[in-house]
Amino acid sequence: MSLQDIQARIHIAEENAGRPKGSAKLIAVSKVQPNERVEAVLEEGHRCFGENRVQEAVGKWPDFARRYSDLDLHLIGPLQSNKARQAMELFQSIHTLDRPKLAKALARLAQELGHCPKLFVQVNTGEEPQKAGIPPREADAFIRECQDMDLIIEGLMCIPPADEEPSLHFSLLGKIAVRNGLSGLSMGMSGDFETAVALGATHVRVGSAIFGTRAYEL
Repeated sequence: MSLQDIQARIHIAEENAGRPKGSAKLIAVSKVQPNERVEAVLEEGHRCFGENRVQEAVGKWPDFARRYSDLDLHLIGPLQSNKARQAMELFQSIHTLDRPKLAKALARLAQELGHCPKLFVQVNTGEEPQKAGIPPREADAFIRECQDMDLIIEGLMCIPPADEEPSLHFSLLGKIAVRNGLSGLSMGMSGDFETAVALGATHVRVGSAIFGTRAYEL
C-alpha cells in the first residue's frame, strides 16, 4: 500500500468523523526499516516518522537531517532514563512517558537544555503486565505529577491488546484526555488507524502498511 493510499484513507476517516482534513497526523513508523525504504518515503515529501529505539534512531536520522529539512521525529518505543538526553536532543515528540523516574529525568534535562519535546503519557489501557504504561486508574495522578514538574503534557498514547476490540481502548484514552484537558491522542496503527481517527486520534502510527515487512535482520 502506498503512502498516498494511507493518507487518502486517513482523510476519508476524518471526513466521515466530521473532522478537518489534516487533523490526524500520520507518523510513518520507520523502525527496523532499511534506509533506502525510509529515503523513498522522504523523497515523496513525508517528514513525520516514528522510531522505537533511541540507539537505532541516532544511527539513522542525523544523516537524513542534513539532507532533508523539517523532519518531525517521534519516539514511540520505551525510553530508558539514561537515554533521555539523546532522546531530547533528537526527537520532536516522545510518546512513551510512563513512570515518575523518567518524568524527573526529562524535567531536569528540560531545565538544563532550555527545551523539551512534546510529551505524551503512555497509558496501559489493557493493564497488560508485559506492556509499559501507566494503569488507567493512576493516569490522572501521574499527569498532575508531571505537570507539577513543569512538564507540558501534549496528550496520551496507548497500544490496545492485540486480541481485544481497539475502539474500547481508544474511547477510554479519549475520556482520560478530556478530563485532564489534553488534546493529543496518539493511537491507531496499521490495522485500526481508521477506527482511531473516528474516535479522535491526533496521531496515528503506521509502519508495515507503508514500508512493507520489517527487516529485523538488519
